[in-house]
Amino acid sequence: MILILYLTIVIMIISNIMMFLSIILSKKSYMDREKCSPFECGFDPESFARIPFSLHFFLITVIFLIFDVEIALIFPIIPLFKMTNFFIWFKMCFFFMFVLLLGLYHEWNQNMLNWTN
Repeated sequence: MILILYLTIVIMIISNIMMFLSIILSKKSYMDREKCSPFECGFDPESFARIPFSLHFFLITVIFLIFDVEIALIFPIIPLFKMTNFFIWFKMCFFFMFVLLLGLYHEWNQNMLNWTN
């Protein structure tokens, strides 16, 4: 029991020494206020939080996230080729790609893929 107590005390001393050394040896400068301030999406944190932003840019990011998730869902289709019936695999892949292309056509038709308004 006394051994566990000594071991705990030694561990606490070593960890406190390491934390103290890291504080002393760190190269962090508190002089640069700009580097210490948070940076979020290009907005200045000291300004008004409800400034308008481009809705078109927001929609493009949402479209990117949707297609990114859909591409991540395509990856498991390749190993499934050897485990399933070819006809069922082909119908599933064709339906998935058809839905993706239909969504892409709709977004293209609505001019949501244009970077400029």
